[in-house]
Amino acid sequence: MITTVDLPDGLHERLKQLAEEDRRSLNATIVVAVEEYLSARSRRDRIRGLAGEVVERDPELLHRLAE
Repeated sequence: MITTVDLPDGLHERLKQLAEEDRRSLNATIVVAVEEYLSARSRRDRIRGLAGEVVERDPELLHRLAE
């Protein structure tokens, strides 16, 4: 699938530099960056979900830990 993205000049240059350092194409570098972003976002969402479950399940424990 082809998607066109308009990157600011500075970001484009940084990505090109990283691609060269990693001996990857610019496209591969962008794909890796997006995959890493999505993975981090997924982890953050799971952690927030688990934290919400703890708050609902045992608010007294959290209160004691905060003391």
